[in-house]
Amino acid sequence: MIDHPVIIAGAGPTGLVLAAELRLAGLSPLVIEKRASRERIQPGALGLHARSIEILDQRGLAERFLAAGTPMQVIGFAGVRLDISACPTRHPYGLSLPQKHTERLLGDWADALAVTMLRGVEITGLAQDDTGVTVTLSDGTSLRAAYLVGCDGGRSLVRKQAGIGFPGSDPTISHLLAEADLTGEPKLGLFTDAIGTHAISKTETGKFAIMVTEVGIGTGPVTIDTLRAALSDHYGTDYGVDNPSYITRFTDMTRQAETYRRGRVLLAGDAAHIHYPAGGFGMGIGIEDAVNLGWKLALVANNRAPETLLDTYHAERHPAAAKLLRYTMASVALARTDERSKAVAGVLGDLLRLDEPARHIAGDMSGLATRYDLGEGHPLLGRRMPDRDLLTAKGPTRIAALLRDAKPLLLDFSGKTPLDPGPWATRLTTLTVQTEGDWLLPVIGAVPAPKSVFIRPDGHVAWVGQGDDAGLAEALARWLGPA
Repeated sequence: MIDHPVIIAGAGPTGLVLAAELRLAGLSPLVIEKRASRERIQPGALGLHARSIEILDQRGLAERFLAAGTPMQVIGFAGVRLDISACPTRHPYGLSLPQKHTERLLGDWADALAVTMLRGVEITGLAQDDTGVTVTLSDGTSLRAAYLVGCDGGRSLVRKQAGIGFPGSDPTISHLLAEADLTGEPKLGLFTDAIGTHAISKTETGKFAIMVTEVGIGTGPVTIDTLRAALSDHYGTDYGVDNPSYITRFTDMTRQAETYRRGRVLLAGDAAHIHYPAGGFGMGIGIEDAVNLGWKLALVANNRAPETLLDTYHAERHPAAAKLLRYTMASVALARTDERSKAVAGVLGDLLRLDEPARHIAGDMSGLATRYDLGEGHPLLGRRMPDRDLLTAKGPTRIAALLRDAKPLLLDFSGKTPLDPGPWATRLTTLTVQTEGDWLLPVIGAVPAPKSVFIRPDGHVAWVGQGDDAGLAEALARWLGPA
């Protein structure tokens, strides 16, 4: 007997977004989170890039996130700050907002959608067969789901239990991150010495946020003594560090799951990829994973589409994450202080002061240039749909507003009788709309105006019409299931 259509392991940003997407699609997933409290102690990732803000806007959440954080230009590479303020998007900036606040806001969204949460327990084992997945919990009980999605972080038990390989590179550098009391007058600010980067700043709680590079690669448990030793290495004193709220270690270990799906078990977020935090991609990659997977999993779980639809999740998201992992690995290499690394960083820095290389890198890092390989055709195909202002028979609107309920769209820009989606009519929203102005895409620039488009729930264009419905039925069947 199936207890839940989908069980999600982990209530971080990825798990919360995935749960919300499934609820919008009419499913009732169960989220299992080992933390008993919803509140996150560690600040976690520090913000979001432009594409993540666009995704939040598609679900009507952008304003509350922008109000909680600080919109700013956040992209930098090879020591060069990259400004996307002129980029053709409604959100040409990033957002400085610690993960603990992002989780709080996403948790509010999940609550509003009546997502079922089970806190204070964790998955300790799983077994799958042709009809579902049985998970064993730490309280001794077991549950059965049609599908299980591991959003349980870099040490994902779901990934390990499913037997999914996690190839990649071992760490070359490690840091300690902590919040604690310090005595005296600590040296505040960000500095680099022969060991590496270190920083101390005052927090809103009165404690101090500490980040120090360890001598060598840190191994074993992280304790207050580990932190004292690392502080002394950099500052010549441990500043009497005491009463830590948390101490954690992070490295530049970079790994990616060999597959994002094995049978009825799938992976998303850090469970599928880990990397150095340079570039600020972590939360954004996970959110994009969740939005890509949610509607596909709902269609399959509702028996409206074949399981092969889930294979497109790996096909699209694995290369997208792999590209960004390359940037994080390159960032570590460019930050080294030996003369050869400094020379490479200098050459790249000079290149990034030129417009075209800067646009290319900024497009990748912001997520605005992400394109899924959906075949040849119009430049829009596979890319995120620009959030254009539209005029409909009921008045003005915009693309993001039409995606609020995560339902696919078929838009005809001719202003005449809308295209006929045939037997898929109840599965998407069909509208005749008008729009004015040039069609501009990040990095690419101006592209020919389409006559019509089919937009998936994740906001990516899956079909472009040029005055007729050639190929439309095939696209609808591919992405929405057979008629």
